[in-house]
Amino acid sequence: MTVNDDSFTNWKNREEIAESMIPLIGKLHRERDVTVLLHSRSLVNKSVVSILKTHRFARQIAGEELSVTETLPFLQALTALDLGPSQIDIGMLAATYKADDRGLSVEAFTAEAVAGATGANKIERGEGRDVVLYGFGRIGRLVARLLIEKAGSGNGLRLRAIVVRGGGDQDIVKRASLLRRDSIHGQFQGTITVDEANSTIFANGNAIKVIYANDPSEVDYTAYGIKNAILIDNTGKWRDREGLSKHLRPGVDKVVLTAPGKGDVPNIVHGVNHDTVKPDEQILSCASCTTNAIVPPLKAMDDEYGVLRGHVETVHSFTNDQNLLDNYHKSERRGRSAPLNMVITETGAASAVAKALPDLKAKISGSSIRVPVPDVSIAILNLQLARETTREEVLDYLRDVSLTSPLRRQIDFITAPDAVSSDFIGSRHASIVDAGALKVEGDNAILYLWYDNEFGYSCQVIRVVQHVSGVEYPTFPAPAV
Repeated sequence: MTVNDDSFTNWKNREEIAESMIPLIGKLHRERDVTVLLHSRSLVNKSVVSILKTHRFARQIAGEELSVTETLPFLQALTALDLGPSQIDIGMLAATYKADDRGLSVEAFTAEAVAGATGANKIERGEGRDVVLYGFGRIGRLVARLLIEKAGSGNGLRLRAIVVRGGGDQDIVKRASLLRRDSIHGQFQGTITVDEANSTIFANGNAIKVIYANDPSEVDYTAYGIKNAILIDNTGKWRDREGLSKHLRPGVDKVVLTAPGKGDVPNIVHGVNHDTVKPDEQILSCASCTTNAIVPPLKAMDDEYGVLRGHVETVHSFTNDQNLLDNYHKSERRGRSAPLNMVITETGAASAVAKALPDLKAKISGSSIRVPVPDVSIAILNLQLARETTREEVLDYLRDVSLTSPLRRQIDFITAPDAVSSDFIGSRHASIVDAGALKVEGDNAILYLWYDNEFGYSCQVIRVVQHVSGVEYPTFPAPAV
């Protein structure tokens, strides 16, 4: 047998193993609200090839490829346990088991590692929480996709309605079409049908009522059977407490804004300050995509090295508030054609850092350039540290942060020398450290942080909504503190 034959046979064997994992992952998700992860990447509803690629990606961050032959035994062990709602990272299980020298069986080690999700410790599944989307633009449609994807057993977040201004002929059909197909993020994973007579979109069995209203005061959500809902305002029309309070109508309990909040509205970056949200807080903001991209690595660097001062330069994809061709715009430069120009503009991300990281004493300045790409941006974070270090030390530290820390869902790490912006479309992390571009000299560190300013940010929004709704399930093994 040739080397090529050996390689192909090995691939076919791994395909067979990955194929056997799919029904186990699906059953855990549907019946027990257990999301199976691999180094913080969900394996739910993934294809055979996607599962194998996710295992191979571990090579870039952990130094060696993770094999499905290593993780399958842990997945099989999980199916034998009485698990409650949780997120379980089989990549971390495999890594911590390899480092454990007690000689435990895979079954015994797994039971111990996820004990917090079993028996008397497990969370009982509730009725789920209603969610309403106010607005249905770029972020609204991606949040809708994520909510539908995460519906699972139906006991988590449930997208019940979308509120939009009245449109023209076949309005609901056109909105459903935009949900079904996206020029950047591809096809919706599933089926979508429309009931025009009842103004309802059915997406993977989820009935989503389309409500037409020009103002929040026009809607009584209880009339649609919606109660105790979390409303996600993705219009950005109202950004202070007074404006957002208009959404607190019958049937709505909390309001989450997908833009930086003004005044005393808490700006929340999940992974950094989400645990500061008071249980009785009804209005909060998820800050901006750029704030979510820079705050987690900024916190990580400050925790380890101390940050004395910094500057962030964001090279940002163009957005819907810019013009396709030169035309009037209330902002000074955004009236110039977005797909034809680099456009210097302002960013509030640097000033927003103080809201998310009040303990950070360093002054952070910022500026932004919009460039002719439709999605994925990069933040260049230039920091003066409180102590000198080396490039190797910072790389090892950030790699570890991306794998084992409480920020591992926010910070990703890539070593590929040929990575470019489009490679990060669909990333679920708030930011991705580009190892090859990192620069360190003495007490100065320059981090290059990629981020999908649409999808990655939408994932952060969903995490905040899960947290405030009480359906943010614990992750096992627990990340290192």
